[in-house]
Formats: sequence, structure tokens, C-alpha cells
Amino acid sequence: MKIALIGYGKMGKAIETIAVAKGHEIVHRIDLSSQHLLEKEELSKADVAIEFTGPETAYSNILKCFAANVPVVCGSTGWLEHLPAVKSLCLEQHQGFLYASNFSVGVNIFFEINKRLAELMANQSQYEVKMEEIHHTQKRDAPSGTAITLAEQLMELVRRKQEWVNEETSRPEQLSIISKREDPAPGTHSITYTSAIDDITITHTAHSREGFASGAVIAAEWLKGKTGIFSMKDVLSL
Repeated sequence: MKIALIGYGKMGKAIETIAVAKGHEIVHRIDLSSQHLLEKEELSKADVAIEFTGPETAYSNILKCFAANVPVVCGSTGWLEHLPAVKSLCLEQHQGFLYASNFSVGVNIFFEINKRLAELMANQSQYEVKMEEIHHTQKRDAPSGTAITLAEQLMELVRRKQEWVNEETSRPEQLSIISKREDPAPGTHSITYTSAIDDITITHTAHSREGFASGAVIAAEWLKGKTGIFSMKDVLSL
């Protein structure tokens, strides 16, 4: 498989290591100094693109992949106000698009555990719930995309929580997400339900970027040759 890496920072390099070890070819390594490789003639040399940049560039990069008729796996966060437009264009243009706030196999299983626990706790109003996420100091967005996904899953089932806030809160309708930035910390996410009697906490702790990078390569392998809108639930059959 021929892969275009859009974003060649720490995550891009981790993806490259895993992809090459699996026998794939990296045809482009695209960063701010090589934007010309996003032109249709260059990008179309790839079977699939893996996009890990930032909120300022992700939307534009995805559209360039569509223009080049290249399926794109996107792991950038902080740009999701454009997600409805991307999905619409993907279907209109018969492209392939897979977005995940987190590509780790373990985290995607954790998402399913979070939903099940929220379902069980939905009518247990004696429990207050809050979240905490810890990432390295270079993480630009807060809360993390993974934390937002967890919060949205929880609020869909625990209806007494109507919005999340990125701070401590005493308002019963708000879900508190506490974001900490510490080094080294690839990523820890915890959800705690607290009552006067007991606490219930679920936690996922990443030990390195390898899990995220490996999941992104698995997603690219799965997406190659497909059209439509997908997620890691499709890739992992969850």
C-alpha cells in the first residue's frame, strides 16, 4: 500500500515506523515545507492518506485528498465544526473518509465500556459524574478529542448532563472535564461516578504513541479502495 503522510511530526513519524515495518511504502511525507505535495498530481500517487496535523489545516487537507480521489484517514482534532461539510462532500463526490478522535484499539474498546457504564448509571441520580484527561504539554487542544467523544457518549445516555465544561463546576446539568498537561503523558482518560457511598471509575492509560499510530495504519489498510464515511467501529467491528 502506498501512503501519503500529511503531517510529519511525532505522530507522523510513529505511523511511518509501523507502516514501513508492515511492508507499506510512504510515497509522501508532507509538512509545512512541502505543501506542494498536496497538489492533485502528487497526492494521487498514494492509495490512501493519513492526516495528522492541526485544527488550522485539517479541513483543507481533507478536501485536497478528495480532489485527488484519495481516501483519507484523519486523526486531527479541533476542526469538527467542519465535519458535517466534510461528510456531505464525501458522499457527493463518492470519496472515502474515516475520522477518529483516537485510533488506539484499546481506546475504542474503552469507548464501548463508557457507553455501557453510562447506560447503567443513567437513572442513578445519586451519582455525580466528572471526567479528567492528562496529556503531554505539547497537546494544543483542551479538552482532547478523545475526552470530547467520551463526554458526548456519556451525555447521550445520562440526560441530566446537558453540556460539558472544561473546568470544575457545581451546576448539576454540566459535565466537568478537567484537562491536565504534564510530561511525559501520551494520554490518560478517566470517568468517575461519585456518591456518598462509593465511587466507580474507569480509566484508560496510554503508555506511548504506538497504540495510536498502529490503529491509524490498521484503519488505512481497511479504508483502501472503499468509498463512504467510516469510523473505528467499522474497522474493529464493534
